[in-house]
Amino acid sequence: MKFLKIAAAALTLMIGTAQANAQALQDILSGGVLKVGTTGDWNPMTMKDVTTNTYTGYDIDVMTELAKDLGVEVEFVPTDWKTLVSGVTSGKYHMTGSASVSPARAKAAGYSTSYFSLATVPLILKSSGDKFKDWGDLDNSKVTVAATLGTTQEKQVKQFFPNAKHQIVEAPARDFQEVLAGRADAHITSNVEALKLVEKYPQMMIVPVSAPKAPTPIAMLLPQGDQVWINYVNTWIALKSERGFFDTLGKKWRLKE
Repeated sequence: MKFLKIAAAALTLMIGTAQANAQALQDILSGGVLKVGTTGDWNPMTMKDVTTNTYTGYDIDVMTELAKDLGVEVEFVPTDWKTLVSGVTSGKYHMTGSASVSPARAKAAGYSTSYFSLATVPLILKSSGDKFKDWGDLDNSKVTVAATLGTTQEKQVKQFFPNAKHQIVEAPARDFQEVLAGRADAHITSNVEALKLVEKYPQMMIVPVSAPKAPTPIAMLLPQGDQVWINYVNTWIALKSERGFFDTLGKKWRLKE
């Protein structure tokens, strides 16, 4: 009898835990709001207009479409790269926009299936173009390479350039601003953002490296224990991919040149 009581208590605990971990979808549907964490500083994925407190970008279009298909409103919750994961795990928002897939993040949060990929390239000022032609030229003790705290690039600068100086800045500051201001010789970012940066700042250029580094799938961060919500999002991504939604959106925001 004692064994049965213990087993029943354990089963009740397991059921309660499962229910607690599978609540995002019901919360969204009952509350009528999909809460999405977004940084607002990754062109062309998510860009915040501080004068109107509104967002535009690829991610914004994706999440607006997801909310529409759910039949709810979307609320974009401001976050930054160093707190992106903790916002999901603490329940501050139901999911994030696009984020690089990494084992470190996967220890704490779940991921959706991927819907596109990117790679890393270095950027410099055009005035330095004669000095930097490939990755090895930047791995020098006289070179300073910038990165933003909490991003994938923060780890990559230390991995790719162990001999260089590392200038790590904290949002809302950005690594490319260090290059523009002359406080760093280079920074690294996704090939997607790099195209937008050189378009906006003609004094910058992408280093003509032999090949980009670290090709990485991109996905949405979700509560790790909420398989019901993860399954729903993955089903939605599969359906939208089959119908060409992501391809059309990629062309709109020029994710590839």
